[in-house]
Amino acid sequence: MLDIVFVNETEYDTTGYDTLITEVFNEAMKVEQIDKYYEVSVVFVSKEKIQEINRTYRGIDRVTDVISFALFDNEDDIVFEDEEEEITTLGDIFICLDVMKEQAKEYGHSEKRELAFLAVHGLLHLLGYDHDTNEKEREMFAKQELILNNLGITRG
Repeated sequence: MLDIVFVNETEYDTTGYDTLITEVFNEAMKVEQIDKYYEVSVVFVSKEKIQEINRTYRGIDRVTDVISFALFDNEDDIVFEDEEEEITTLGDIFICLDVMKEQAKEYGHSEKRELAFLAVHGLLHLLGYDHDTNEKEREMFAKQELILNNLGITRG
């Protein structure tokens, strides 16, 4: 179960983005068999903002598509005082809409597909997945594809 806070710091009309991302996140939680209550923030940002975040927090001075900041390293670190009512914040996901739109064109698929991909990618990072080795990358990307395919959000 997720409580998602959406913030749009861009000039783009993001109508419908919240519905899409909510659907994707709910499917991800179902696939991951997580039934605890979490809060996640999704912030839509410009190229300038995501480059600033990347430079400040990751030491990489370039534009990127999505950055996640998890409050916990993995699900085992999350403590629930009252599992029925307590909502624990997983972290924040920053998505650069300019890059999302460019990548959708570059990869030849819809903006819906690209946004859904970036959102689930960010959420899986918050849930402890990473792609710093070939094995971990295969696992994470297979999970992303499973979630998106379950929703009929395919390439092309």
